[in-house]
Amino acid sequence: MTTLATQNRSKGAGSTPLINVQNLTKSYTAGEVVTKVLQGISFNIEKGEFVSIMGPSGSGKSTLMHILGFLEKATGGHYEFEGKDITKLQDDELAKMRNEKIGFVFQAFNLLPRTTVLENVKLPLTYAVGKGDINETAKQVLESVGLGHRLDYYTNQISGGEKQRVAIARALVNNPTIIFADEPTGNLDSKSGVQIMEILQRLNNAGNTIILVTHETYTSEHAKRIIQIKDGKIIDDYPVLNRRVAHDGETLK
Repeated sequence: MTTLATQNRSKGAGSTPLINVQNLTKSYTAGEVVTKVLQGISFNIEKGEFVSIMGPSGSGKSTLMHILGFLEKATGGHYEFEGKDITKLQDDELAKMRNEKIGFVFQAFNLLPRTTVLENVKLPLTYAVGKGDINETAKQVLESVGLGHRLDYYTNQISGGEKQRVAIARALVNNPTIIFADEPTGNLDSKSGVQIMEILQRLNNAGNTIILVTHETYTSEHAKRIIQIKDGKIIDDYPVLNRRVAHDGETLK
């Protein structure tokens, strides 16, 4: 593992990185008890990368993702997104950037119940301006993840793997700058998990920036770079030399 070489590549001169965090910290206070969740996190992520943030439960990886995705604010340190200092933005500004720039895929899917697949994917577009025909846009994105035949199905009528594909389509519909996938295969069987990783790899090959959060080495190795985190600190950062290619031999249906 060539940690130093990777860090030099990340911090080298050139175009502005998509994400730049320096000495990021996050603490929670309850009475006189202070819990330090992140302790001096520093790294860059370039546009078009596929990075896995890997660590055990309680390592701080999900908290880090929430900060990177504008869901939480850091306690200290510096965070720039596309060259903009995020620490200086107000909550309404962060919410606007989150809707325009970020797509989320969660382990629990977070789909609206008793609502159709198409309506779930259309939802982010209702908050956007100048998106044209939102029905057509949502249909096209659903077709791209193999769900063009499920538009009018309710979310309780489809499988777990299909629900996660709906979640991916919803994350894509606003054409975000970056997609965060938090344990996207955690609630799926192995076949569905392979299909989800295949979609994420295909999106990355098309130029999308992907940040995958997982505790599983096997899942992490589908990315191109792994940042390992433990007890709120980065313990390694390296390129994946023998990357796993997700393909189960079947066309998505």
